[in-house]
Amino acid sequence: MNSPERFHLIHSAGGRPVAHGWWSDEAVARSKFVLWVGQNGSVVGTRIALDDEAEARTLAVWPDPE
Repeated sequence: MNSPERFHLIHSAGGRPVAHGWWSDEAVARSKFVLWVGQNGSVVGTRIALDDEAEARTLAVWPDPE
């Protein structure tokens, strides 16, 4: 069973939080990540991260830290 607050998506700009959301399904959270990058990726200083809170790891970050 998936935790209702397992996958955390956070959008920050200029180092300050702008929006965040929680999903229990990884596929849904990843699709939201792609959507948020498309909607907000052109904002200067934007960072969008998707974390798996149950495993304490980051699944995706935009822009890619290279």
